Amino acid sequence: MSETLHTPRIGIIGTGAIGGFYGLMLARAGFDVHFLLRSEFSAVSQNGLHIDSQVHGALSLENVQAYSSAADMPPCDWLLVAAKSTGTGGVAPAIVQAAAPGAKVLMLQNGLAVEDELRAVLPDSLHVLGGLCFICVHRTGPGQITHQAFGAVNIGYHSGPAPSDAASLGIVEQGAALFHAAGIESVAMANLGKARWQKLVWNVPYNGLSVLLNASTTPLMADPDSRELIQGLMAEVVQGAEACGHVLPEGYAAQLFKVTEQMPDYRPSMHHDFTEKRPLELDAIYAKPLAAALAAGCDMPKIRALYHALAFIDRQNRR
Repeated sequence: MSETLHTPRIGIIGTGAIGGFYGLMLARAGFDVHFLLRSEFSAVSQNGLHIDSQVHGALSLENVQAYSSAADMPPCDWLLVAAKSTGTGGVAPAIVQAAAPGAKVLMLQNGLAVEDELRAVLPDSLHVLGGLCFICVHRTGPGQITHQAFGAVNIGYHSGPAPSDAASLGIVEQGAALFHAAGIESVAMANLGKARWQKLVWNVPYNGLSVLLNASTTPLMADPDSRELIQGLMAEVVQGAEACGHVLPEGYAAQLFKVTEQMPDYRPSMHHDFTEKRPLELDAIYAKPLAAALAAGCDMPKIRALYHALAFIDRQNRR
């Protein structure tokens, strides 16, 4: 049955802070949403999902359609993959089991080229898209999420059976429409690669420095030395993007810097991963951009130094 004739069924692969937030918002908007969980399956099945949002207020989804195995999920027209990029390889079997024929797989992950690894192990019949989440959100307990600010999702097409650029853009616009229906800002991006470099302008400095300096955004923005370091890292991302053929909008880094000055104090996702001794997303956020820029003739020495420091910290932290 065509999606034009029925409400699309949505599956959430990885119901953490990101998956839980967007899944709950879509379910509240009337969509048929199914959540795949691992360690929190029992808690969410019994107690539901709850969001303490400074934007939307207190939100709850009491009767969650929760699953501990993708094999038990019904075929989904859209699959939102919110698992960490460090575990992307392990989600492919779940996607194949939960995907309806011709399903759209939307990768809600940080970093560069996160779709490539998954594309190589998925059927050609599935569409793969990338989603850039601009949101301050984190877990506080099983099924408990705190949402501090923002929430937009920008979407671009990566690969799949779309027969033309117009068809792929149409699929991206369908995805954006899902979020719009849930009251979430979403933009259809014509160039996914460029969009991912734009997101790195924020993720590279703030994620890494939050771990290296053990600081949230407010103290990072208050100190002159960390401010200078942030701006230097941002400038290198912009240079790397340009070397790879993606000229970012004029003043984009300065705009993100200003927005961060004004937003609530926030600990980025990498800081939470470090605190909970989970693997840091170093490959997607640092190694792949460094390699892509270097292949294009552009070294990014500040980012390279940050990457090596974080790699050491990550290994020590998980011993």
